[in-house]
Amino acid sequence: MNLRTEITNMASDRASAANIVRQQTLKNSIHCSGVALHSGAKVSMALHPAEANSGIVFRRTDADGGSEIQALWENAIETPLCTTLVDGRGNQIATIEHLMSALSGCGIDNAVIEVNGPEVPIMDGSAAPFVFLIECAGVTVQDSPRRAIRILSETSVSEPHRTASLSPGAGYTVGFEIDFGDTLIGHQEWFTEVTESAFKRDVSRARTFGLVQDVEKMRAMGLARGGSLENAIVVNGMEIMNEEGLRYSNEFVRHKVLDSIGDLYLAGGPIIGHFQGDRAGHALTLRLLNALFADADAWEWTDLTLGNAAVAAQIQPERAVAARA
Repeated sequence: MNLRTEITNMASDRASAANIVRQQTLKNSIHCSGVALHSGAKVSMALHPAEANSGIVFRRTDADGGSEIQALWENAIETPLCTTLVDGRGNQIATIEHLMSALSGCGIDNAVIEVNGPEVPIMDGSAAPFVFLIECAGVTVQDSPRRAIRILSETSVSEPHRTASLSPGAGYTVGFEIDFGDTLIGHQEWFTEVTESAFKRDVSRARTFGLVQDVEKMRAMGLARGGSLENAIVVNGMEIMNEEGLRYSNEFVRHKVLDSIGDLYLAGGPIIGHFQGDRAGHALTLRLLNALFADADAWEWTDLTLGNAAVAAQIQPERAVAARA
């Protein structure tokens, strides 16, 4: 190898290193409190910075001996109407999907979430309060490269009247379809690219929702005891019971997209590919992740770079400057 070739290779290596997208965590700790949607209990929560490569970790500060649960699909269990993590001793953290969606949408790779109960507070029923907390805490770039799960071939799961799939794509996109028949919700479809700006503008404010006739059934099951018009859209036939109305004309399907983004973040990193849900819920999305990771040929880890088409789906332009540093 001659001197010119060595210089060329060194320059190429420096350019490659400069283009690597770095992991991010919170700059400061931040606290909040609120009502748990299903138990109705008052909950306090704190979001803390975390070391690079540590991922998203939940801690139950009220559990005997402490409880720490990595936010990964393999630690999740199927529960009605929410996403739940469980440790080896049976300690649970439920209703994590809106917070996980905000962490994904804001590009937070590493954080410690402390909760003094078995459920994350519901706040206003959307991801927007969590986005606000993240912005108030600030975001800092870390030294380690950011890694993503690239989808190499289609994986699909289904049950009667419901399907969910992941397929290859250049960036991160989500499509969803719902059908609530003869109600105001009706049939809705929506598609979005998951960029930080699009998430905040088009997804984060979409609230959870339910039908008035289902409320008593849920409460009989021990669910939705903290639900109210302050944290959910309630539909009675062709009428919305919330005085302020909707935040988006198709807020219902947008919330399903919000849920999907949060559930998919249990993969352990951002997705490079397309998710499509047809009347899917938390349980089916969890089964999809199980099916994906059971097939080693369907996915791969890849470092994100500024030249990677998927980067546009993960960081804001102003963050790219910090990623180069």
